[in-house]
Amino acid sequence: MTTTSLPSSLIATLSGEYYTDPEVFALEQERVFETMWFCVARASELAKPGQFRTVQVGRESVLVSRSRDGSAKAFLNVCRHRGAKLCTEESGEVRRAFQCPYHAWTYGLDGKLVAAPNLTSMPDLDRTAYGLINVHVREWLGYVWVCLADTPPSFEQDVIGAVVERLGDTESIDNYGIEDLRVGRRITYDVKANWKLIIENFMECYHCATIHPELTEVLPEFADGYAAQYYVGHGAEFGDEVKGFTVDGGEGLDRIPGVADEQDRRYYAITVKPQVFINLVPDHVIFHRMYPLAHDRTVVECDWLYLPHVVESGTDVDRSVELFHRVNQQDFDACERTQPGMSSRAYAKGGVLVPSEHHIGAFHTWLQDRLDVHPVG
Repeated sequence: MTTTSLPSSLIATLSGEYYTDPEVFALEQERVFETMWFCVARASELAKPGQFRTVQVGRESVLVSRSRDGSAKAFLNVCRHRGAKLCTEESGEVRRAFQCPYHAWTYGLDGKLVAAPNLTSMPDLDRTAYGLINVHVREWLGYVWVCLADTPPSFEQDVIGAVVERLGDTESIDNYGIEDLRVGRRITYDVKANWKLIIENFMECYHCATIHPELTEVLPEFADGYAAQYYVGHGAEFGDEVKGFTVDGGEGLDRIPGVADEQDRRYYAITVKPQVFINLVPDHVIFHRMYPLAHDRTVVECDWLYLPHVVESGTDVDRSVELFHRVNQQDFDACERTQPGMSSRAYAKGGVLVPSEHHIGAFHTWLQDRLDVHPVG
């Protein structure tokens, strides 16, 4: 971060190299994505034993599945024999075990080695020791979170604590019963931009009046440039004539029963570093997960979650989905427009943050602390 003297109303951003240098991205993979809790799947995708997903976490492919005892399991997606990728599909289901397509080493749903050609000729091979490498797992809010660190950080402090830091308590998010909601729509976006540009965009609303006409119609206070995340516990209030969080401000769907009266007709946004955004409105929840794949490419998976009967009855959720889908498209277009500028000589020392964006500076400091790099005076 540049230390160039600035007017007191402005603070400096990270320099352009943080968004364009593959070596910086490699350091982020090692010290951020591979050491923190990382959200990888909706638990309902692993409803039955043998159902699985494979996801990229930092430099590792991770296999997430449901074991026979009903617990979520995660393993490095690598055969212990010769290192072949065990599962090449993004998702699927196996009946009893995972089998490597190279030499047919086979692993139970608990990761233990259960079979291999000529295994009887290797009586000294410990089937547990040569099982799949376990990855730490937690389930919360109906999602599966993994951590590649040998000793993971406190989930309560880093993940649940991020929600408390934003909302003030855990009860405020518990009211939405997110673990019991159903996925009504999922949209995956392939964004040609650095993951930090997406986080920074989500954290501020200085851009809202410029690129989000539909959102500022529903949430008029956003036109003033201050995001809901700027204030602890604050939810942006719907406009007086707005009936629901829909693309035209028309009637929404059934209100989630646990939502408190003071949360009604309000929108809350939460960032859980390094890759989760949670958006709360009275009748649904929008849950983003980012998968940073390169210094200039980030896949974002976005779930719209509704009450079970809304999804099971086939209720039309298009107007509900369309509002934030447009917001996503507008935001990601802006990030893709910004990414090339990060390599310009004009941004070699970075840019500036105006007062309503100053909280992004704390994110930059957090990142530099994680990477153990510091500004040069």
